[in-house]
Amino acid sequence: MDPHVQTPDQPHRTQPVSFVRRGSRLQGRRREAWDELAEAFLLDVPRVHNADTSVAPGFVLDVGAAFGRSAPLVVEVGSGLGEAITHAAELDPDRDYLALEVYRPGLAQTMLRISQKDLTNVRTAQVNAAEAFEGMIPASSVAELWTFFPDPWHKARHHKRRLVKEDYVELAARIIAPGGLFRLATDWSSYAVQMRAVLDAHPLFENLHDGERSGADSPLTQVWESGVESVVGGAPVREGRDPVSTGNTGVNEGTDTLGGWAPRFEGRTLTSFENKAIEAGRMVFDLTYRRR
Repeated sequence: MDPHVQTPDQPHRTQPVSFVRRGSRLQGRRREAWDELAEAFLLDVPRVHNADTSVAPGFVLDVGAAFGRSAPLVVEVGSGLGEAITHAAELDPDRDYLALEVYRPGLAQTMLRISQKDLTNVRTAQVNAAEAFEGMIPASSVAELWTFFPDPWHKARHHKRRLVKEDYVELAARIIAPGGLFRLATDWSSYAVQMRAVLDAHPLFENLHDGERSGADSPLTQVWESGVESVVGGAPVREGRDPVSTGNTGVNEGTDTLGGWAPRFEGRTLTSFENKAIEAGRMVFDLTYRRR
């Protein structure tokens, strides 16, 4: 049986998911926001066996009906607390923005931001991105897809849980319109190397900054030389063990001769998450690919 095909008796998750279920309890203002704003800003997605991040087979989102108009669509995967997507939507009202997130508190906070900013061009959905990409989001309907700072899953045995792998990129190619952009960012070198390798290998994506920022100008070279990733979360690596952050790239691979790193995406506001990474001394790796 094709592992990507859902049946009524088989939930989607035949592959490891890229997230761990954290606390989803809503309290205080977030609970009020969910109760008051979900009808306006949260998509009503049919589920499989009532699994709250699943998408029922055959469901296809009517994007025009969801936003009440026809406009270029930007999708952010892992929208967190909604800082980036609501900021972008406020600056660019001529585009529609869809925030995909699995955590209810994040979605509640995003809806609260939408309401506070009085935005009409943002919708949210509590879904696993892979399921949304397989059928819910219409093919070739997305002008830009954003995947910023997904969970790095540092340990080598957990790399299979990373979101940006071959199957995710294949599904991304399905939903991004020809000429559309795929923007990614991470603050960990090993994940950056994986992202670049997977996207470079896909025939339908071209790196808009191919060969740029290589050698001494590469953030990868600079990270390897600095050794900053020998400290993870402020705690020194245990004696005799490799840094978990550099699982498959090593502490210092010398010089990054490939490059391909994009300048920081100006449309991404500096979120609290990214700011913490910078304060910790880590580098941020941006990648931008165009769908052929």
